[in-house]
Amino acid sequence: TRSLVSKVKAGDLAREAAKVVGGGGGGRPDFAQAGGKNVSKIEEAIKKIQEIIDKALK
Repeated sequence: TRSLVSKVKAGDLAREAAKVVGGGGGGRPDFAQAGGKNVSKIEEAIKKIQEIIDKALK
């Protein structure tokens, strides 16, 4: 939603998650994608996204 995009942007989330898995990412404020080479760290990347969202919504 627009109210969420004003607080956290999808491109920023993708970029931060991709760093964890050794890749890259980005996109628009409302739509993004990411990829990386270290798939074993996907759970860590998901946790990173959740932390960013939680912080932005407080």
